[in-house]
Amino acid sequence: MAARFEELAWRETPIGAISLRRRRDPSLDVDVYEVKLDDEFLMSSLFPVAEIELARLGLAQLTGDALDVVVGGLGLGYTARTALEDPRVHSLLVVEAIEDVIDWHRRDLLPFTAGLAADPRTRLVRADFFAAVAGGAGLDPESPGRRFHAVLLDVDHSPRQVLHPSHAAFYTVDGLRRLAALLHPDGVFALWSNDPPDSAFQRVLTEVFPTSVAHVVRFPNPLQRREAANTVYVARH
Repeated sequence: MAARFEELAWRETPIGAISLRRRRDPSLDVDVYEVKLDDEFLMSSLFPVAEIELARLGLAQLTGDALDVVVGGLGLGYTARTALEDPRVHSLLVVEAIEDVIDWHRRDLLPFTAGLAADPRTRLVRADFFAAVAGGAGLDPESPGRRFHAVLLDVDHSPRQVLHPSHAAFYTVDGLRRLAALLHPDGVFALWSNDPPDSAFQRVLTEVFPTSVAHVVRFPNPLQRREAANTVYVARH
């Protein structure tokens, strides 16, 4: 019988100690995979709905085939895996700041995303997404200035609750204009947020993108026995 609790990986990083753990939830009779940054929970395999919808809602706005997609923030891999399930996706560039998170997927430590790293369409890049956008060279270190059909971002808790102060500038008009310059015409920027729709951030989006929508994604929280909700912003260039 597997242990009730197992720390699969742990590493000190510039933004804190990041860890991946597996625990058995006896009330739900499932293995739960969780990512923590120091003592703060970042994500859980119990609540993947909004991360999945980030990819689905973002890619649903696109037409045509041979789509080149970026996922900013790998985490448990739900967004990247869901993007690969779309047969129109030709290439998937995953930009992740923490090498250990990339290593989790290369080692297939997460059974629900096994094979993600080995998919021939996938390239995992260790880089700071926000610094790459701000620096002007773009998100693909092998092709400066490369444009994409979609950028799907899930790193910070929300535009107001960032994991590092250096991320805050991205959520301004100037920051999003730099991101928009990396999209093809009619390209899509989609963002996950743990907070309800933020009217101030929506105004920033409308200054940069011709169209933008805040989708409230609801899902059951079995631990608290109530409904929970995240927000997915989808903006079209």
